[in-house]
Amino acid sequence: MHTDETKPSDFKKSENSDYSHIKGWGIDADPENDPTYPIKKRTNEEHEGYAWDRPAQQPETVEILKSVERPNLTAVFGTASPPEGLNGKIRELAFKYSESSYGRWLPLMLADRIGVVEGIMDDLKKGHVPNVFAELGWPAEWKHNKKGFLLKMALIGAGTAVAVSLLTSKKKTEDED
Repeated sequence: MHTDETKPSDFKKSENSDYSHIKGWGIDADPENDPTYPIKKRTNEEHEGYAWDRPAQQPETVEILKSVERPNLTAVFGTASPPEGLNGKIRELAFKYSESSYGRWLPLMLADRIGVVEGIMDDLKKGHVPNVFAELGWPAEWKHNKKGFLLKMALIGAGTAVAVSLLTSKKKTEDED
């Protein structure tokens, strides 16, 4: 497992390894057959790996969700929107699963959708009415993709009509009983 303490020398392949069974392996090993030569000034220093000192760790001022595959923080990370509200709770749940798991990505997608609704509600609480149509890109879609836009609106209208009819039909049958 690679950690933040991993050095470039840890990645060097051993001299006695044979990868000739892999098609295309070592295709760039011959400097005479290098497509970037002579444009690239070849010094062969990159073959020795990169020596660098790890930068200072960014301070952790808000809650940062960490991957189960990576026990420590990366050198830099975003702090603009820390997990909060219902979408934050869903994100915390999702980060308990592996990055290769649906248990991770499906809840994160759901949290994104919930975050949009929470953002709109937050705007309304602050007295700002968001321009949802512009934020969804509908004016641009109308300008550049009228056919697709009309199809999307027709599907939204049909879905809304079906939902309204189902809701009102249930209400009518309950009233009749």
